[in-house]
Amino acid sequence: MADCEATNEDFRHLDDGLPADIARLKDAGELERAVALIEAELDAGTRPELAACLRAERARMLRTPLDFCVTRTRALAQVREECPEFSEADLDRLIDAGRVDWRLVEGEQRFLPSFLDALRKYPEEVPGLACPAPSRADRLGVIAEMRENGAAERRIRLRASIAAGTDVQVGPETRVRCWLPVPAACPQICDARVIDATPDAQIAEADAQQRTAYWDVRGRREFFVDYEYTVRAPYVDLWAERLVPAPTDERFAPAPAPTVADVSERRPHIAFTPYLRGLASRIFEGFAASDQLGRARAAYDWVTNNVDYRFQPAYLLLDGIADGCAKSLRGDCGVFAITFITLCRLGGVPARWQSGLYAAPSDVGPHDWAMFHVDGLGWLWADCSFGSGARREGDEERRRFYFGNLDPWRMVANSEFMAPLAPACDVLRNDPFDNQVGEMIVGERGLTSHDFTWKIELVSMR
Repeated sequence: MADCEATNEDFRHLDDGLPADIARLKDAGELERAVALIEAELDAGTRPELAACLRAERARMLRTPLDFCVTRTRALAQVREECPEFSEADLDRLIDAGRVDWRLVEGEQRFLPSFLDALRKYPEEVPGLACPAPSRADRLGVIAEMRENGAAERRIRLRASIAAGTDVQVGPETRVRCWLPVPAACPQICDARVIDATPDAQIAEADAQQRTAYWDVRGRREFFVDYEYTVRAPYVDLWAERLVPAPTDERFAPAPAPTVADVSERRPHIAFTPYLRGLASRIFEGFAASDQLGRARAAYDWVTNNVDYRFQPAYLLLDGIADGCAKSLRGDCGVFAITFITLCRLGGVPARWQSGLYAAPSDVGPHDWAMFHVDGLGWLWADCSFGSGARREGDEERRRFYFGNLDPWRMVANSEFMAPLAPACDVLRNDPFDNQVGEMIVGERGLTSHDFTWKIELVSMR
């Protein structure tokens, strides 16, 4: 019997494509039959060039029912708890409008547990649904601080933890490996240090592309790391007639110069598909190839003015992210970032990934954004998710702020999408592309987000 277990590297081959018969079963939601055909194909070994894609697709099909676990009946019941008059037709209307993501699982339409929270972002579309207006006072205050002072700086201390779920068996001699993100060397962060951690932690080099604290121990099911760092957010107005570079600070190392990789594909998700090439040609029309700022701004404007926020399943379930987002006009923060990066690169503008945490005084959680480079101005930032949210809330000034700037409430752990952990993980990760809340391997089993719990606490900010 051939080894059917996927590796992290297998996910680079998603766009190799499935054989037509398996693809049809997958699209029809007949996942068990599709998995059986994949296993038979891998065992036969007649198409070894497809083996990586087949293993990755098998892993995705096994994961799909875990993420898309809310039945249509349950989805209707959840909405009706707040909106008793909500009908089947209302749900279909939201599905047709792209507000609700779904998959077919063994002939049954299934939804994400987060579908209801996604709808709360668009209260006018589900009258009666509880949609508390978000407070932006803190965010507006720090933006004003940056504009007045040219930058904003914070010293932040966080405590991150992860634990295997109660259903995961961990005996005294069970080998357990764990990776928790910690601040990496980058243009925004300096003086990062680990204050405390579960014993036997190994801290990756500061310039690791996905930096972590790592453990390889026996019999332990819970891990934590407590760290602090200084983060600085410089301010630049990229909409002004006269551009002035953001002020620098010698304590913070500049980002490495752009390379060929910063204008290249990184398949399967940063892919220059025919559709994206056509879109880029349209949005960059009238901008000279040398006008990096104009092209980056055109990409930002298109993404933030056209793509709406919708919670996503695990990224390993997504097909080509940038192409899919440009067609569906839906995404979360990472999908926004990948789409912006891809469009910039298509326009000849160097662009990179950054991710980690949004760590504000009242809100701490995973977040992704992008960097782009303009000759004469250097590396700048774009948070298309926050920009789109500002557009949704009717705040054009705030939308413009997040082109070129970030607030100082960030923890950067990752500088590359789909980079290996340090040390590398030889078992399929919960997220083969990014690492924001941690990874755990128990024995030889990679835990998914359904198998562990995580927590990130703001200890202090000054």
